Amino acid sequence: QDDELKYTLKRLVEGLGATREAARPGFSLALAQVLQAFEEIPMCSVLEQIKEKHNLEKVKKKLVRNAAFGNFFGVMALFQSGRLVKDRKALLGSIQLLQQLAHHQSHLRDLPRKTLTDIMSEVPETVFEEVLFDILQSDLASAFASPENLHLLLVGIQKFPSVLKPKNLKKLFGSPTVVSEENIPRLVELLQSAAKSEKKDKKLPVVVFDLLQVSLKEGAFELFWKEGVENGLLKEKSGPVSYMCYRLLGSALPLLSLDQLEMVLKGNVMQHYGEHVVTTQLPGRFKFAPEMEGYVDEFLNSCDDPERQLAVMIGFSTLTNQGYPVFSSSSRVVRHLQPVALQKYVDWLKDMFLRPDLDCCLDFSSNRQKQNQENVNTVQHKIGRLRKWVIHRLANIIESAVKKDESLVMDISRFCFFHAFFEAKKKTSQIHEANVLPSEPLDEQAHSVAENYFFGLLQTLNTLTVLGDTAKAAALREKHIHGVTADGKLWIFLLVKYANKLLSSEHVKAVKPFTEEQRDAWERTLESVKNLQKKENKSDNAKVVAFQQLLLLMAIHLFKNPSETMDVLSDLLNCTERAFSKEPKKKKTDNTEPGWVEVMVEILLSLLAQPSLLIRRISKSVFVRICPSLTKRSLQLILDVLDPYQEQNEESAVVVMEESQKKSAQDTDEEGSEDSSDEGDTEEENDSGDEEENEEVDDDFRSQLVNVLQAGNSLVRDESDEELDDEAMMALDKNISALFAEQQKRIQAKKDEKDRMRKEKILRRDFKIKVLDLVEAFLIKQSENPLVFDTIEPLLRVIEQCMSSDSDKQEVDFLQKTASIFKNSLCRTKQYCKRVDALQEDLHAFVERLVKKACKHTDSSVALYYFSASLYLLKVLKGNTSDKSSTPPTPLPEKESDTIPQASQLLSTGCLDMERVTAVYQQALTQFLTKRNSPLTSSMFQDLFSRFPV
Repeated sequence: QDDELKYTLKRLVEGLGATREAARPGFSLALAQVLQAFEEIPMCSVLEQIKEKHNLEKVKKKLVRNAAFGNFFGVMALFQSGRLVKDRKALLGSIQLLQQLAHHQSHLRDLPRKTLTDIMSEVPETVFEEVLFDILQSDLASAFASPENLHLLLVGIQKFPSVLKPKNLKKLFGSPTVVSEENIPRLVELLQSAAKSEKKDKKLPVVVFDLLQVSLKEGAFELFWKEGVENGLLKEKSGPVSYMCYRLLGSALPLLSLDQLEMVLKGNVMQHYGEHVVTTQLPGRFKFAPEMEGYVDEFLNSCDDPERQLAVMIGFSTLTNQGYPVFSSSSRVVRHLQPVALQKYVDWLKDMFLRPDLDCCLDFSSNRQKQNQENVNTVQHKIGRLRKWVIHRLANIIESAVKKDESLVMDISRFCFFHAFFEAKKKTSQIHEANVLPSEPLDEQAHSVAENYFFGLLQTLNTLTVLGDTAKAAALREKHIHGVTADGKLWIFLLVKYANKLLSSEHVKAVKPFTEEQRDAWERTLESVKNLQKKENKSDNAKVVAFQQLLLLMAIHLFKNPSETMDVLSDLLNCTERAFSKEPKKKKTDNTEPGWVEVMVEILLSLLAQPSLLIRRISKSVFVRICPSLTKRSLQLILDVLDPYQEQNEESAVVVMEESQKKSAQDTDEEGSEDSSDEGDTEEENDSGDEEENEEVDDDFRSQLVNVLQAGNSLVRDESDEELDDEAMMALDKNISALFAEQQKRIQAKKDEKDRMRKEKILRRDFKIKVLDLVEAFLIKQSENPLVFDTIEPLLRVIEQCMSSDSDKQEVDFLQKTASIFKNSLCRTKQYCKRVDALQEDLHAFVERLVKKACKHTDSSVALYYFSASLYLLKVLKGNTSDKSSTPPTPLPEKESDTIPQASQLLSTGCLDMERVTAVYQQALTQFLTKRNSPLTSSMFQDLFSRFPV
């Protein structure tokens, strides 16, 4: 065994200097493992074996590199074995070897110095003092010679403070401290060198962070930061050095006291960082902002002191570019704030909105902004930008995952609502938001910005999980109920209640005052909601909540678009009264007025055309809740929107909404909307191809041009062939230019009309995609409703028309969504109508019609959908039992029923007329087998036979 061990050591030591670079670390690791496993092997003998095998003095010149690496990886193996720090003699020999290797910088660079530092950081203080201190004195004394030597000293100071005390440091390099005024210039040079050597790694050099810690220990942080960083490192306009300063700032946050944080966050490094963020917004440039946000996030997560958390949040929130903070208003770092810090931060934000304090901001302007700000009212411009950021920051706090209570959410919501739609006439303690008047009155733009962000906030409230630690709140969370408080009240209801209080107050006034008609609609809405709340615990609770939510949303929208909302709100109020009236239902004839469900569906369809994502989401949720009450007429209203053959004559609300969609493009509640206005690229390309046709001269224009030229005596000249005089020529030019200008207007008018039609088509298709969501919701929630059968042919017509039309992206999306709904929500659903006894004849005729259309179709992909629809109807008919002869099948014993399907289940045909259906599919199979170009495929019949075996 000893011979084998000697041979193993010999081979491993030889491999340390292998010519293959990738093999050396492997041999080093293997040697470390062997030394760790066999502690009887003397460390000194292995070290001597390494030095002898890879002797730097005897080796040939071309093999010096391999020998240097052999020695280095040998020491690494001894260190990694964990036994080196225990053997003082081997430790001393290893340190001396590393000091020799440090001279071979061309091969090993700074690896020996770094390993020396790593070994020293693992050594006990007694061993360092007795063994290493003397031998390392020369390295420690030359600490300012290189970043590696400085790092060695800094590690020693932190690890062995009782050995490297000020008295010993003065003996080493003449100064009792590392960070002093005389050492700063040299430290700056070393840090610059460290920054440039590690620029590819994109991380803070370790020596820089250690120097920061030593400066804090020596009480010289302010000197280090102001003289070393701000007046030293930042003076060099170098990317790597600047990024090192930013990283140093981020890394320093957890180590600093409150006073030190305030000094750093108002200093030149912060301003320099802000300028970097603004100037690197162009694509393709390196952006440091995400990395800095990571530093702030890490600090807030690890810090338990609310005051220091607040100082950092305010510090970054007051770094402004012409009033607008550089820090993202949607940053997620607020989720780590302590409740006390969060409340103080919200109060500070509100105060900055009402009384903007530009003096407390670290403000800067880019060079381009300085050139363009001559004609701008700078103070007003800055205040407007700051308020825009603050209101978004406040709204975003509700959306973030920070731990918050209901009072804070309501406080922010009221603040945003008040400043979006109201202003205080005078201070009053009755309304919290009017307790402090703005130092600078809000202009129209500020109200508009607050309005947009408020509706984004409203969308967040609608999807907000229930807050609080009470048992009731936990129960509501388990039911996945959103948009309500812990006591079950809708957030939007609380805001409407607050709005009513403001409307009744004499101390505030609305930005857009209500007319008498609008105020009357508001009062009716509140009364209707009050009546609905009395019915909440009854059987139709879902319908009650749906109407209540929609009424409240429309009431809030009265503040935004009163004229547009009035019509919808009026119809909705009438519809609500009819839906919940206690009068007995009268039998309707075709000429009677539509029922409340039809009116509600029409309202929901008009709301789906709105640009607001919140309105569309609530409309869909309301539709889901009224699905059980849907009638044939109301369903047909939805299906008519999808009908491709009515598209040319329809005047849907979507076209009317084009202008308002442009105006609301900046709404924050639009962020998640399915905007498809960019889907017309392919059609634009087609338009460009038609330009030549537009530019062709038509016959009318040609005849007009001839007449103009003849009138100027240009074509028919007399025999003398004299030229026209100047006056005649000028008159001719004027007539010709007028003619061409008129022709250009006609060409432009044609282009504008074509562009308008293209946009209308895009909007109409986008509207249809949204309406498909209603169809899908109906098919999922009401899969057992007989009205499901009415959706089959309209969906098939849509698929058929899309297959044969243009293939632009929006059309493809529409087709894919329709096909997905048809397959997954209709044909493959496990729940289906169980009450088809009265519809047997109609459904059998429907099956025949579908199969015949599948046989006649030219496109097999479309035929597949028709065939699938027929199989769905077969499943429905087979799964229903006729009232005339329905006897329940005799169940098998329990054990057998788990494994063997009952014979009665396989043989039962339900309401299915087997002879009639068999004849239909027999004809289809005959066509498939006899006609070469049949649209039917073998997979269709495989599906039929596998699902309905003989």
